[in-house]
This record gives sequence, C-alpha cells and structure tokens, in this order.
Amino acid sequence: MATRARGSLVAIAAGITALAAWTGLVVQFGASIALAHTPGRTLWVMARYFTVLSNLAVALLFTTIAFRPRWQPSQLIGGVTIAIVLVGVVSATLLAGLLHLSGGAKIADILLHRVTPVLVPLFWFAATRHGRLTHRDPAIWAAAPLAYWVYALLRGQSEGIYAYPFLDVGKNGWPTTIVVALIIAAAFFAAGHAMVWLDQRLKGLSR
Repeated sequence: MATRARGSLVAIAAGITALAAWTGLVVQFGASIALAHTPGRTLWVMARYFTVLSNLAVALLFTTIAFRPRWQPSQLIGGVTIAIVLVGVVSATLLAGLLHLSGGAKIADILLHRVTPVLVPLFWFAATRHGRLTHRDPAIWAAAPLAYWVYALLRGQSEGIYAYPFLDVGKNGWPTTIVVALIIAAAFFAAGHAMVWLDQRLKGLSR
C-alpha cells in the first residue's frame, strides 16, 4: 500500500512538472508564431534556444515518469536536472533585464526560466531514488551543453543571429566567448559533482 501511495505521489509530482514545461513551450510557440508566421519556421526559431530544448527534455521525461512512476533512470533525471538548473541560473544572471516581455511571452518566460528550474530539482530531491549517481556522471551530462554550444555557434555564424548575447562571437570576439563558455562549464561541472555528493548523502531517504 505504501509503495502504491508513493507511486501515486511521484506520478502527480512528475505530471505537474511536465505540465509546467509543456504549457511554457505551447505558450512560447503561440507568442513566437506571430513573428515567424508559419508553424515550421516557429519551431525552427525555438530550436535555437537551450531553454526550449532543455524544457522539451523535461516535458518528455516527466510525462513518461507520470505514466510510469516506477521508471526512474537516475542518470537521465540527474542530467536533465542539471541542464534545467543551468537554464535558471543563466537566465537570472547573464540574461537578467535584457528583455522586457509582456503577454504570452512573459508567461512563457516565467514557466520556462523560473518554474521548471525550481520544480525539477525539487522532484529530484524529494521523489527520486538516491545513491545511484557517480562522479563519472557530470562528464556524461556535459555532452548535451557542449553539443549545444557547438550547434549554437555554427547556427549563429550561418544565420547571423545568436541565441544568447554571450554567444555572439561577432560582438564579443572569440576570447570573451570562450571565457564565458569556460565559466559556465566550470559551474556546470561543480554543480554536477555537488549533486552527486548530495545524492550519496540522501540515499538513506529513498529506502
């Protein structure tokens, strides 16, 4: 009975998290299509942003967990958690105050940059089985942001539009762009290892 009750709570928590991510993505799509004019073009524009890609990963993963609460791939949840926390931290620091949004764009910004970056780590802390992460995992998790960094730079150079100001090589130059990337990478690795350390300390709570 206790296992069934726990499964129900996990499913509800995962469902709420997935709903926040899906809602943010849908609202962002609605706000963006007015500028991009076609669904295909809108999706292509949205795919420029790490925020969108990370929230899509959250939406897909947590939708699956909501329907299969006993399925909890620790490494995958950990990687998605670190990625979405990175979204929240970068938004609150490097991107704070750069845009003045309203309407649907403002709602999407709140959901994608503030709500999911809080809900996901809370879920990881309270609803997952701990003690399964290792200090090899942060290096594996780093593959996604590294691949995005290469993709974003190549796309930015091709289209002349960069997803984020700190990626704009034309304005910042390569030295500044690389330094900022290294700072973000260092923070990412530090957060990843801190997460593994905390996971080992919390393993007794998941029994």
